[in-house]
Amino acid sequence: MKDFTELSDKDKELLLQFPAYVSLLAANMDDEIDQEEKKAALWLTHIKTFSTEPALHAFYKQAETIFEKNMQLLDDQLPKTRAERTEAIQEALLKIDQVLHKMNTDYVNSLRRSMKSYKNHVSKAHRNILEYFIFPLPIEGISD
Repeated sequence: MKDFTELSDKDKELLLQFPAYVSLLAANMDDEIDQEEKKAALWLTHIKTFSTEPALHAFYKQAETIFEKNMQLLDDQLPKTRAERTEAIQEALLKIDQVLHKMNTDYVNSLRRSMKSYKNHVSKAHRNILEYFIFPLPIEGISD
């Protein structure tokens, strides 16, 4: 089984699109990715280069260098309607999943946990400090 550094160039290229696709999928819940969501995703990619599990450092270090380019390229290429966009992203994530099956289980589990936190962070990009101060606990219909 492999980790990121042992993948073929083609598989690495596809896997490096993972953060951008996850960001676009999270942002698609409100129809389009806006500046706040882009900034949050870019900031998180940078932070992950040194704050993630050690096994993922090489992945995030490379992902950071091309994240903004990947994000713009994929955003431009994807369909614009929410349903079609979601479907296209899910198809791309299935291709990425095929790459993950070639990899070490522990590494994949770490990457999946990381991508889940990534999605949650981008999804919450519009929430601000005041909202968290007034509603620190999620209240259905008000804060989620």
